[in-house]
Amino acid sequence: MLETRQLTVRFGGHVAVNAVSCAFRPGTLTAIVGPNGAGKTTYFNLISGQLKASSGEVFLNGNSLAGMTPSARTRAGLGRAFQLTNLFPNLSVLENVRLAVQAARAGAHLRGLNLWSIWSDHKALTSLAEEVLEAVAMNDKRRTPVAGLPHGDQRKLEVALLMALEPDVFMFDEPTAGMSADEAPVILNLIRKLKDDKRKTILLVEHKMDVVRELADRIIVLHNGALVADGDPAEVIASPMVQEAYLGVAPVQPSLPPRWGRSEKP
Repeated sequence: MLETRQLTVRFGGHVAVNAVSCAFRPGTLTAIVGPNGAGKTTYFNLISGQLKASSGEVFLNGNSLAGMTPSARTRAGLGRAFQLTNLFPNLSVLENVRLAVQAARAGAHLRGLNLWSIWSDHKALTSLAEEVLEAVAMNDKRRTPVAGLPHGDQRKLEVALLMALEPDVFMFDEPTAGMSADEAPVILNLIRKLKDDKRKTILLVEHKMDVVRELADRIIVLHNGALVADGDPAEVIASPMVQEAYLGVAPVQPSLPPRWGRSEKP
């Protein structure tokens, strides 16, 4: 289970994330929504270690992640995808995934053993990488340099890298950003497949409410850095506070009796 306790970060006098306490359980996809500047990506950065918290802590499976670097948190079980792709553009699709597989597993490639054992281990890692690419329907592009891939395929590859790391927690920050209407369903289908594994926890920052309605088991809402709503998607989306803060819908004003606000003749 992933948990944040009173997680806070300040930039000068500005509190970007304000004492957010929340637990995320395996088998659940939680959508994190809120208006621009609400603190969603900053909250992700605090969890994954890209930002240092001013106060509060992050726990994974009961263990504090305080003081751990982003790479150490990845090894502990946190997998993070970014709004912008984070790939090696000059390497092939297969090499990108193989590096992720290699980073997540012990073997001769880490121990500096003889050339035969290193070659054997390399072959096993390549085989695992090809299995991941098969799962995301990209094996036919395994020799393609990443720089030559269209944007949609780069986003698919980033999901493949996360899958190769076999994290306990998948964190997606606007996974369909910049994608066309034809490309986005591919990424959403991959996330649906990940949801089938009830051992995994999925966090999703997403602005598209149709995506949130379909995928989320739970919604939390951040506003001005604070947690303002948490619960069932239908109930949270229907909340007047969320309608105003996130969707920009003005609250309904009570109607006044006819005599109020009027001058009446005697």
